[in-house]
Amino acid sequence: MPGFGLWGYTALNAYWFALSYLWNGLGPIILPVLVANLVGQEFKGTYLGLLTSVGLILAIIIQPVSGAISDRATFRWGRRRPFILFGTLFDLIFLIGMALSGSYWVLFLCYFLLQFTSNVAHGPYQGLIPDLVPEEKRGAASGAKQLLEILGIIVCSKAISAMFDPYSRTGDPWWLWLTFGSIMAILILAMLVTIFGIKEAPLTKAPGESVRETVLGTFNVDLNHYPDFAWLLVSRLFILTGVNLVRNYAQWFLADVVKVPNPVAVTGDLLAVIAIAIMFVVYPAGAISDKLGKKNLVAFSGLLGALGSFLLLFARGRALFIVFGIGVMDVLAYGGIIGVSIGIFLSVNWALAIDLIPPGEGGRYLGISNLATAGAGVVAGLGGPLRDFFNAQGPGLGYAALFVTASLCYLAGTVPLVKVREKRRA
Repeated sequence: MPGFGLWGYTALNAYWFALSYLWNGLGPIILPVLVANLVGQEFKGTYLGLLTSVGLILAIIIQPVSGAISDRATFRWGRRRPFILFGTLFDLIFLIGMALSGSYWVLFLCYFLLQFTSNVAHGPYQGLIPDLVPEEKRGAASGAKQLLEILGIIVCSKAISAMFDPYSRTGDPWWLWLTFGSIMAILILAMLVTIFGIKEAPLTKAPGESVRETVLGTFNVDLNHYPDFAWLLVSRLFILTGVNLVRNYAQWFLADVVKVPNPVAVTGDLLAVIAIAIMFVVYPAGAISDKLGKKNLVAFSGLLGALGSFLLLFARGRALFIVFGIGVMDVLAYGGIIGVSIGIFLSVNWALAIDLIPPGEGGRYLGISNLATAGAGVVAGLGGPLRDFFNAQGPGLGYAALFVTASLCYLAGTVPLVKVREKRRA
């Protein structure tokens, strides 16, 4: 078990930084360019939606299964770290394949396999905080997790957009390889920090059930005893669908409607604004949730996200206000509102989930939470055909449909919280 000073929390959560850098770089920045280059403009939304949805369907299955298998693993090196090591090493192979892909279906296959290997690592990794951190310190550990995830968004939004923007404009493969190389380097370094910076006590004896029974029982959530966890997943599904509907198609909105000359770079700026907004609210929101209740803060985040998404309907790249002599573009200001919403959501939702799961089954139950996280990505993939259909009816209508749908998803995510009974400390 690590000492819970700065190094202990950093080592425990370093891999969250890498996962954030990987997926926030691929989703809103890299994949829209690669897909559009391979399939053209007319149906790029449909093909991007298919790619992300099918990959995330696999993630929905693999992440909880690998987490559940790791719950009973008896490796001498610990239950979780072997999965993190081998999942990361195979990630590198499929990232190289994505960079080399010369057709949509090769890209599709490599992305599909990347989802498999990344979630082999991700599922068990989620179990480390419940495994190693005493209950009274989990708030701090979750805060460190959130901080490193946010830093991953900020760093990737500026670094990947700076490297990938020249590729999107010139097609120079050097920039493509530099971008993918940065992702692979960060995955390796963060993986090494985590697996060598923590100590796991291995299980001396596996639980009585077989691997087959473990796999088959992975999705067997006891709704009679843990209905609050199930309702939280429903809420999470809707709210994260709203997040993904904006995030996944922001780059094309900036190019097709706002008509910025450098949409990749501005997408990076938008992600950075959202991440900085998240950073400023994530810790105050955590403190406020202790007084007002976690589920109340999650509900407020849904209402705020609905507002930010709706305002994007009116974004056209105008300077909305001036800060230190610099005009702030309307799309960035509205992105900041969404960032505050996401920051509040991230601050309390993870901690609320940990409060609601049964002890000793963190890998399985937090893996099951990926039903909502990845499931939201699958549902948001339908935004691609939605965008294509309405854009065919009139310029820009596809993005209006996306943002209205995102607002409705945020609002729908607040409703199931009425059913959640959170544990309040005296």
